[in-house]
Amino acid sequence: MSLLMIGCGKMGGSLLTRWATSTDHKITILNPSLIKAPAGVTVTQTIKELSDQRFDIIVIAIKPQLIDTVLPAYRNHLADSGCIISIAAGFSVASIEKLMGKQAIMRVMPNLPAQIGRGVSALYANASCSAEQLETAIALTDAVGYTHLAASEDELDRVTAVAGSGPGYAFEIARCWIESAISLGFSPQTAKELVLNTMAGSIELAMASNESVETLRNSVTSKNGTTAAGLTALMQDSTLENLVQSTVSAAYERAVALR
Repeated sequence: MSLLMIGCGKMGGSLLTRWATSTDHKITILNPSLIKAPAGVTVTQTIKELSDQRFDIIVIAIKPQLIDTVLPAYRNHLADSGCIISIAAGFSVASIEKLMGKQAIMRVMPNLPAQIGRGVSALYANASCSAEQLETAIALTDAVGYTHLAASEDELDRVTAVAGSGPGYAFEIARCWIESAISLGFSPQTAKELVLNTMAGSIELAMASNESVETLRNSVTSKNGTTAAGLTALMQDSTLENLVQSTVSAAYERAVALR
């Protein structure tokens, strides 16, 4: 199929790299600032270069605040049986329909690990999407990791709060953990290697295990041991649990406000 990506920031670039190597779609990008693209991808600088081309899929990968002014110009570049896929956070299907008319529209919220094929993507499709279009979209999101089908835009916003923004939470926790290792006398590089390998191994174990993460936590916690001492400090007064809850809630509230 022919696919046009409008814009190509960090998230769009992450998807593009995987799609260019794992799908057989004919991909065109319109991004004035993009100089280099993966092999086989056509880069255009202006909409005039598209001439009268029409595409089976148009991917909206520009900032949400630009969509109102940029998107309408692409209405005639969507094939009659084409679909629109938006990765713009918070910009609703209804808002896209106001600009493009009644169309097959999907919203996808991926996260940054998509660039290494370990992303999490939530996908919501409106009623105008055919089974074939949904299948194509799922193939695109599966190419960059795990796909969660959302039954509503609200569910997509909730996934955004948990997984879309999640790498930011994980990186900040890792940063604090690395700083604590440095404070014990390790070099920044050694601290980073110790912490990130510990996190990666623990996550892989949790994903491979049928046990809950609480059970796994308990399995490495000996009474009066070092882990117990650390967890007592970490979990005191449910401070960590409450902080994570408020973090996810704040992200969800912001997603709702952006609709």
